Amino acid sequence: MNTVRLLAWLVLPIAALFVVGALAIWVFHLVLGIVWYLVVGALVVGGGYYLYTRVRRAVGPGTRTARRIEAARDTYRARQP
Repeated sequence: MNTVRLLAWLVLPIAALFVVGALAIWVFHLVLGIVWYLVVGALVVGGGYYLYTRVRRAVGPGTRTARRIEAARDTYRARQP
């Protein structure tokens, strides 16, 4: 009986540590996965906003590109029957 209790006191803590460690690794992996997707999403949104502001500034009123677009539009309308 004492041998069984000794083995239980030696094996159960090791098994418990194994289970707790596996659970901790699983939770850590889950949290890092969520953080990774948040970082990627933030980069995509930030990149889209960056491109939007660049295009808006490039085609804004008074810029060379805006004047070219207006001239092309006027030429197209002038050639319409």
